[in-house]
Amino acid sequence: MSRLEGEGGSPALVARRWVLSGRVQGVGFRWFVLNRAQAMGARGWVRNTDDGAVEVVALASPSTIDMLDALLAKGPPGAYVIQVQRDDVQQEVVDCKSFTIKH
Repeated sequence: MSRLEGEGGSPALVARRWVLSGRVQGVGFRWFVLNRAQAMGARGWVRNTDDGAVEVVALASPSTIDMLDALLAKGPPGAYVIQVQRDDVQQEVVDCKSFTIKH
């Protein structure tokens, strides 16, 4: 797991990448992720992929990553998540100061 100790004993941060497949495009999935991730204080991005999946990359505390993981597995109303691929990634992959929709 990619973790970094914060200064002054603050919690470690975790960077994770998800690829979600199923009925995940055309159902407001990116906006759902954007709103939830911003509210949780995560940094990163979400985007649709050419093959019909949704890709999410986030950097946050382990507990926030776990909450985001649970939300992504369910998705917004109208979505039907069939498969979730999860990979821990290096923190440098998250080159954002906030959470955004990537086009």
